[in-house]
Amino acid sequence: MAEKSFLTMIITIYTTFTIASANSIRGGYYPSWAQSSFPPSAIKTHLFTHLYYAFLSPDAVSFQFNIPADTQLLLTNFTAAVHASRRRVKALFSVGGASEGAALFSRMASTSSSRAAFIRSSIQTARRFGFDGVDLDWEFPEDSGDMRNLGLLLQEWRVEVEKDGGGRRPPLLLTAAVYYSADAFLSGAARAYPVDSIVRNLDWINVMNYDYRGAWDTAATGAHAALFDPRSNLSTSFGLGSWIRVGVPKSKIIMGLPLYGRTWRLRDRSDDGVGAPAVGVGPGEGGVLTYAEVVRFNREEKAKVAYDRETVSAYSVAGTSWVGYDDAMVVTVKARYARRLGLRGYFFWAISYDHNWTLTTRAALAWSV
Repeated sequence: MAEKSFLTMIITIYTTFTIASANSIRGGYYPSWAQSSFPPSAIKTHLFTHLYYAFLSPDAVSFQFNIPADTQLLLTNFTAAVHASRRRVKALFSVGGASEGAALFSRMASTSSSRAAFIRSSIQTARRFGFDGVDLDWEFPEDSGDMRNLGLLLQEWRVEVEKDGGGRRPPLLLTAAVYYSADAFLSGAARAYPVDSIVRNLDWINVMNYDYRGAWDTAATGAHAALFDPRSNLSTSFGLGSWIRVGVPKSKIIMGLPLYGRTWRLRDRSDDGVGAPAVGVGPGEGGVLTYAEVVRFNREEKAKVAYDRETVSAYSVAGTSWVGYDDAMVVTVKARYARRLGLRGYFFWAISYDHNWTLTTRAALAWSV
């Protein structure tokens, strides 16, 4: 009897773990501007469960998607490459992005007619090119009015998505990329995301847990994707905790991981830790290096590489050049942290920035343990 009970317990644990793993999200954003050197066919789809084409934007007047011929071909190639996986990886297209800004979305979401035009066109575009869903990357709603309209947009979008499925086919996935915190914005008016609408209408949110520090803050080096920060709320642990605190289920929270670093120029090369005095940005356009470029920087400059336990981040130093980023150890710790916290998964921005799939592979392995 004891043996049977023990066997039943082991089977239950194994089954629970398998179901949880099957429901996990391992996402990655594909930047369309990298297509010449990184076509969709180059994506190692087995490392992911969901891949996002970044980005499409609606017309600024009609709020509908008018897609040129060359982009149509790329969209077709993207969904074909993603769906070629034996694991049936899901393909979504992401709308907006940082370069689009907030104004277009603010106008689109401000009236029922403009929201309806956008929603209809997004569904038509997804179905036309074989996407499994749509991701909204509105960076960022700027005030309480924008947040209220975002809530209405998500509610109306969900209604139309369910109508489109109609029981004949799976409804499109609806997701959104959101700020690292639910209600603590570092600049602008006081505002908070419409949590009730997010919970009811989105399948999950991709929390952008990066860019806490950067070229806008050149006085000191910083861990731009710090897991912890004992001196401020600029950390992934705080941001994820804020989303949990306001009531978003952990099963709808996806942690963001950056595949790039941010750079500074040290004031004094002998003082080179996280938070060391700086006098400007370091190497890379705008003080940014992709992870592949960080690897090359470390090799060519014979840089000192260090791990900061306090923030759970890596940094490299060569002369007065300082780079903060996530390396294999950091990604491993973060993936396990998210798993133990009970989150649904993680995503990377952006997959073309990796070096020989080093970090994306490490995250997948860490998540499965």
